[in-house]
Amino acid sequence: MNQDAHEMPGGTGDGPRIARTKPFYAELEKGKRYLWCACGRSQDQPYCDGSHRGTGFAPVAYVAREDGEEVLFCGCKRTAGPPFCDGAHNNLRETYDEDDPRSAENAAIPVVAADGGGKARLDGGCFVFTLPRGKLLARGALKYCPVIGRADGALHQSQFYLEAGPGESPVLGFGASHVILFVAQGSGEGHDERECEVSISGRRFAAAPLSGLHVRPGEAFQLLNSSATTLKVFAAVCPQADGPTWHDAMPDNFDADYPDRAVPMDPGARRSMADRFFQMLVDKRIGSDVAAQFIGEIPVSKAAPHRHLYEESLVVIRGAGFMWTPTGKAPVKAGDVIFLPRKQIHSLECTGPGGMMLMGVIYPGDNPSINY
Repeated sequence: MNQDAHEMPGGTGDGPRIARTKPFYAELEKGKRYLWCACGRSQDQPYCDGSHRGTGFAPVAYVAREDGEEVLFCGCKRTAGPPFCDGAHNNLRETYDEDDPRSAENAAIPVVAADGGGKARLDGGCFVFTLPRGKLLARGALKYCPVIGRADGALHQSQFYLEAGPGESPVLGFGASHVILFVAQGSGEGHDERECEVSISGRRFAAAPLSGLHVRPGEAFQLLNSSATTLKVFAAVCPQADGPTWHDAMPDNFDADYPDRAVPMDPGARRSMADRFFQMLVDKRIGSDVAAQFIGEIPVSKAAPHRHLYEESLVVIRGAGFMWTPTGKAPVKAGDVIFLPRKQIHSLECTGPGGMMLMGVIYPGDNPSINY
């Protein structure tokens, strides 16, 4: 059954109607007052037309803060943060909205091969980067390479890949930017958790595999590896930076207002998006007020094409499939990095029977379930 413009399935009919199962994109005028329809009955969605009278619902007013302000007004009327979308529409059905990769239209979309730098470039600046094709630079016990940056068309975030062998890496930082680290590989289960650590302006944190860590603006960090395993870390920098700043010594400027900086993967903390799941790692809880990091799982499927208002980077942890844009698709596998510009139409397909696990960083934003 099409749920658009109907009562919530299984409900009593007393709830708001679902105007549609996606949010409404709008560009606003500074100072203008907008009345968002809360009842779902308006014929002028997403705005109120007075149809709520007698229903017990009332519209929600919002005054635009600037010209051209881009917003996503909730269409399902189930948001916990009216008038804006919070991703609640993803749980209106048992399965996430899907697209058929074998349709005649999709069958005509060609596979795009990687260029000499290891990047398969798709529409609008979207690309898939095959990490082994990247050129690693060396500095002491650290090897690193840029993955996403200004030269790729990124406007908001940069990403760097770091490899630390046994010993202590040089001390590095990214100035006034937030740095969100993801430990892709380190000492695993059964090992002393102190074998791999990250020192953030003098405070040490365990670098457990599949964990996220946050470095506040102005701080520096160092990778400490006393294991026989190479410590592999992705560093997302928000706002973007062209490269790290190297320090002769670790600064003593840890921001004690945010003492907790490491978040391990925890299946008990994951949230559902229909038949998909994600867990927030780095976000406002530990001081990242401009960007957010998550780890997610998706089953065998191809998501329906959609967009986001945030810029996004993804690292494939497990599984394989394709990243699709309107005129091309590129294969993805474990270890690959995907870059998605704001508002770019895309679709990620998982083809492996074990599903796909990935890590993502979104900026600016704090909720990876919001799409339109």
